[in-house]
Amino acid sequence: MADITTEILIIGTGPAGSATAALLSTYGIDNIAINRYRWLSNTPRAHITNQRTMEVLRDLGRDVEKEAYLFATEQDLMGENIFCESLAGEEIGRMKSWGNHPLSRAEHELSSPTKMNDLPQTFMEPLLFKTACSRGTQARMSTEYLSHEQDADGVTTTCLDRLTGKEITIRSKFLVGADGGNSKVAEHAGLPFEGQMGVSGSMNILFRADLSRFVAHRPSVLYWVMQPGADVGGIGMGLVRMVRPWNEWLIVWGYDINQPAPVVDAEFATGVARQLVGDPDLEIELLSANTWTVNNMYATHMQRDRVFIMGDAAHRHPPSNGLGSNTSIQDAFNLAWKLAAVVRGEAGRGLLDTYSVERAPIARQIVTRANQSIGEFGPIFEALGMTGGTDVEKIKASMDARCDATPAAERQREVLRQAIAFKKYEFDAHGVEMNQRYKSKGVVTDGQMEPSFDLDAELHYQPTTWPGARLPHAWLYDPNGRKHSTLDVTGKGRFTILTGIAGEAWAMAAEKVAKSLGVPLVANVIGPRRPLADLEGSWARAREITDSGCVLVRPDHHVAWRAEEMVADPVAELTRVLSAILDRSAAA
Repeated sequence: MADITTEILIIGTGPAGSATAALLSTYGIDNIAINRYRWLSNTPRAHITNQRTMEVLRDLGRDVEKEAYLFATEQDLMGENIFCESLAGEEIGRMKSWGNHPLSRAEHELSSPTKMNDLPQTFMEPLLFKTACSRGTQARMSTEYLSHEQDADGVTTTCLDRLTGKEITIRSKFLVGADGGNSKVAEHAGLPFEGQMGVSGSMNILFRADLSRFVAHRPSVLYWVMQPGADVGGIGMGLVRMVRPWNEWLIVWGYDINQPAPVVDAEFATGVARQLVGDPDLEIELLSANTWTVNNMYATHMQRDRVFIMGDAAHRHPPSNGLGSNTSIQDAFNLAWKLAAVVRGEAGRGLLDTYSVERAPIARQIVTRANQSIGEFGPIFEALGMTGGTDVEKIKASMDARCDATPAAERQREVLRQAIAFKKYEFDAHGVEMNQRYKSKGVVTDGQMEPSFDLDAELHYQPTTWPGARLPHAWLYDPNGRKHSTLDVTGKGRFTILTGIAGEAWAMAAEKVAKSLGVPLVANVIGPRRPLADLEGSWARAREITDSGCVLVRPDHHVAWRAEEMVADPVAELTRVLSAILDRSAAA
């Protein structure tokens, strides 16, 4: 007999675990989240927060979204990536990043109702955790996962109460392992991985110091110090990252992973800070220091029967591109509604099989992209002559050569500009963040061909209502003139039909199908003198269907199915599609 019983047990309260708990509680599903530590993250590891993640927070409620913006550093202050010899020294180059180039900013504003921002994990994690607990999640801190056993009806998990030293058992229908890069849940479930752990070593030095005189006039999140003798994460430079403008900072500094991890005391940390800042008299307040490894590993399958993994447990990679917590929260958004549907008896277990089919390719993509971004610093090093040895004086001379008034120096400067501009694949990769298209039994294409990408799919988001893609954002207006995104009128744990004024029959069919199948399904008719009007024509341009057609949207904003025009029997058609997606034969 288990000590505790719940519907869903979540191991870990980081971005993935807390987001899962918050979503499940919002959907009315009992869940317990445990954390082996006494509190949440005490270091600001993850920080870049992209538009898709903000859409998840917005779906949790405008209050959640607004609180994120309240504590975040706004997009304008994320500014430009600065490449310099030190913060006080010569600037080598810069590039507009994180949607701050005018063309990129326009694409961002057209793509989403949300804004990219910089929200350290020390703020994101408590926000999600608080949301979860306030809506019903039972949380247990100082509770360590030990093992689990599955059977036909559920999962029995053994945990250690670290305060009493006693073991407890928790019985759940499903288990979610969001327990980080050294996931015991993934190990015990025997899930397959590809790649390598511990590719190189780095340390984080978190400190306070007022550096506004060096940076306030050129705001940025990341200041890359190209300095002979500096090394970070095996890529040959030092990084000074803004945590809070402009008095809290994180230095990332590399070490040889084949040697013991260094001990970072106040003297060592101050020396590193002085070197990268370029101020020999700088005094810092050391807050913390820790070491970590650059990993290149991902799960090729993210579930086994009733056990699932997500977040860093499934995709283990360096912080390049700022994809970590974003992908983790989006894992949660994909899985939570499916778990809710199965627990409520609306769907069969086959729906859950689509989780790994949809998210494992994303895990592979982002791990590959993040590690590739490290390698793409190479052309910058080459342009500066920072490759091929450890002769500091020779490297310094090569860097200085770009300042000469010679044809060779002119060529060097152009090569350097191109190399820095190419880093847009790390610092402005909007397509990587937004272009996920799912291909599984969780969507029904009815043979409709997937549209090709007109532009670079890593750099540019391409909206489409092709089944599997994220629903395009468009502004709609209610009779009072208030605007609502298409993403605002979908999601919220339910399926949604979007149709035009010639598609009223879809709305009537949706009401009937919702009752007959017992699933949350609503419809929105868009048009003049309707509850929502497409006054700007942006939805008409994005929908890719006639006014009598419809788009069926899943609770996670991804298109489940679309009909390009009205059909003879919309009730039968909706019933067919939803029954297939929800694995209704198994549910029955």
